[in-house]
Amino acid sequence: MFLCNLMIPVIMILVGYMMYKHIPKKINGIYGYRTSRSMKNEDTWKFAHDCCGRLWFKIGFILLIPTIIAMLPFIHGDIKAVGIVTMIVQGVQVLTLIGSIFPVESALKKNFDDNGNSR
Repeated sequence: MFLCNLMIPVIMILVGYMMYKHIPKKINGIYGYRTSRSMKNEDTWKFAHDCCGRLWFKIGFILLIPTIIAMLPFIHGDIKAVGIVTMIVQGVQVLTLIGSIFPVESALKKNFDDNGNSR
């Protein structure tokens, strides 16, 4: 379970790095940071990927530390305790992942108007 709990932060680090270093060339509905605001034009698409990628990269590293600290005392713990801690840890990780949408959308709104034109 220890390794499973590290998956979300590690994936955030890897995907975050890929998002800001290798932005998808074309706006698409299959992969990437896809919101109506980010898909307005190439500028909003690139900005959103850069912003979200950097955020996920940082958050991934930040989440690694408390995840490791929370799980260390339970490495040889009983199954029920490990399960409860895993649910809490992964719940926090998923909420953080979903919550990362809000600062990215806020940055898009701050830097672009409703039509996707730079402010």
